Amino acid sequence: QVQLVESGGGLMQPGGSLRLSCTASGIIFSIYAMGWYRQAPGKQRELVATITRGGSTNYADSVKGRFTISRDNAKSTMYLQMNSLKPEDTAVYYCNADRTVVTGSRGYWGQGTQVTVSS
Repeated sequence: QVQLVESGGGLMQPGGSLRLSCTASGIIFSIYAMGWYRQAPGKQRELVATITRGGSTNYADSVKGRFTISRDNAKSTMYLQMNSLKPEDTAVYYCNADRTVVTGSRGYWGQGTQVTVSS
């Protein structure tokens, strides 16, 4: 079975940092485009960042300069380094794997990890 497992979420004060991980199994990880999405209570799911097979990245405007997406194909793992966290970053963060381009409407999804930013 295909499985994506997120980890690294938790409670952090504003201005702090967290590093999320998404480890995949059941797929040839290196050929998949990957992405991070998040969903706050009562809100729509939104794109956070994506990374292609070749390592090209893009970010939502709200996280540019603060978050960094990366991947380690040898470990079948994608990361999201989150710095300068804000209360507005509070959400459940999900990883997505897609064979071509990450669109948010297809592919495989993890169960999510909760990130809470609060003083």
